[in-house]
Amino acid sequence: MNENLNEVVLRPRFKIELNKSHSTVLDAFEAQKNEQKQFIVSRVDDHVFIKLPKADQHFWSPQLHLEINETEDRKSQLYGLFGPNPTVWTLFMFLHFAVAGLFIAFCIWAYSNYALKVDYNLQVWGMVLMVILWFVLYFSGRISKSSNQKEMTDLYTFMSEVLDK
Repeated sequence: MNENLNEVVLRPRFKIELNKSHSTVLDAFEAQKNEQKQFIVSRVDDHVFIKLPKADQHFWSPQLHLEINETEDRKSQLYGLFGPNPTVWTLFMFLHFAVAGLFIAFCIWAYSNYALKVDYNLQVWGMVLMVILWFVLYFSGRISKSSNQKEMTDLYTFMSEVLDK
């Protein structure tokens, strides 16, 4: 059943238990900032962001967000999240909520016209259009995710190499 749940995830997540202290792991990523040019590595507190260089990025380019938390003595927990640039993701979610809001507005308008015994064909077509737009948004996200599999694999491989050092 878990495999089916992962099929609809647009922003894949993972969790790894590490046998290293969280400061050691954070320092390893910090050292990679200047040692390599394949990825942009940035760090804010316990969060590490790994992205493609600007020249290789496109609208839906993935980035890898890592959060490294200290658990026990000399052990840590790494939480990873693949996703597009946060600005792109915010726009994508805004469009989803706008479509949902318009769908509800068309439903209310159609019901009002129905109760008043006035023609409500326009409102029904508006609802149909919102459903179609929602499917377009959903499948565009799925297509973007599948087209970025190689880049996501490269980001994950880079992270694994840093952790293995």
